[in-house]
Amino acid sequence: MSTSPRVVAIIPARAGSRGIPGKNLATVGGRSLVSRSVRSATEAHLVDTVVVSTDGDDIAAAAEAAGALVVRRPAELSGDLASSESALLHALDALAARGIDPEVVLFVQATSPFTAPAELDAAVGRVLAGDADVVLAAVASHAFLWRTGPDGEAEAVNHDAAVRPRRQDRTPEYRETGAFYALRTTGFRTAGHRFFGRVELAIVDPAGAIDIDDPLDLATADALAPLLDSRDAARTAPAIDVDAVVTDFDGVHTDDRASLDADGAETVVVNRRDGMGVRMLREAGLPVLILSTETNPVVAARAAKLRVDVLHGVDDKAAALRAWADDAGIPLQRLAYLGNDVNDLGALGLVGWPVAVADAHPAVLAAARHVLARRGGDGAVRELADAILDSRNTGTERNGART
Repeated sequence: MSTSPRVVAIIPARAGSRGIPGKNLATVGGRSLVSRSVRSATEAHLVDTVVVSTDGDDIAAAAEAAGALVVRRPAELSGDLASSESALLHALDALAARGIDPEVVLFVQATSPFTAPAELDAAVGRVLAGDADVVLAAVASHAFLWRTGPDGEAEAVNHDAAVRPRRQDRTPEYRETGAFYALRTTGFRTAGHRFFGRVELAIVDPAGAIDIDDPLDLATADALAPLLDSRDAARTAPAIDVDAVVTDFDGVHTDDRASLDADGAETVVVNRRDGMGVRMLREAGLPVLILSTETNPVVAARAAKLRVDVLHGVDDKAAALRAWADDAGIPLQRLAYLGNDVNDLGALGLVGWPVAVADAHPAVLAAARHVLARRGGDGAVRELADAILDSRNTGTERNGART
């Protein structure tokens, strides 16, 4: 039985544009704006499906080539006066006709070429967790704003012109960037606009907060692309240089599901790739510990099979991890910890490399220094092992990792 995607990203990209003809197919850093936005959304771990709403054949082809679904937008919703909300609601209706009814809709603007997948994950995670109904991208501003009246005289807007406080003494205001909006779908449908219920801000990196509206914006973004794209590539492929690895079990070595037989005995499914990853770490001389809250023979059995240390039935993972590291003589900053749920937060906060599986709880995603591409039970442990062994083999220092 298929499950409807929980999070759908929708990228409105109409063919017409007054400021820059064919704007959504204009290139920044050698890639079109629509393909860049699709890539950012598809690389966000919490996004299940990416949709491009368009009235243009060339945009549709580019979107499909980048891996997005396409919803054809009618002419009456494609003119200069059509709102973004109308495009989103039309796309949601088209998806509903296909049996897709997401809990969260992520509105992504193609005209913001440097949106980071991690920023999208953080915003979506807050809506999924129930912390907010709407989370929108914004940057801090300490600008002194002015406006002019009909006679041209200037007047202060957000400050007293007679008082000029230092920047550090002013409470910041925030500028909406337009890059993305994470919206609870039911609330959005009811309100008909993107600001409803509890609205919160996602403070993004101002360096990449460019909204392309005219040729100068496009030229600026293209000039910045080599710097910002290489920075983002380094963030997504870090060198994880550590001396030992500690992992949770359920939701990391497994997909967090269990089966019960008639006698109540529990069984889980593990991944052979993860087993090979653990073996490779051991053979490279790195100690591995499985640290689990659950008291279950299957945890100890798997650890024995992998020939690694195990501590299970542990209520305070942080204290147990600290004691194990002390006994092993390994500084906490030289440990990687791989987790998936809120009971891992204490341990994640202790180590130099807190790492999360792709489908981790939003709070764990936010606490992680690196989020893996793979989900728990789907080769996440192997992915971490490969990253660690690549770092040891290359001796490369990236993202602050020590060689």
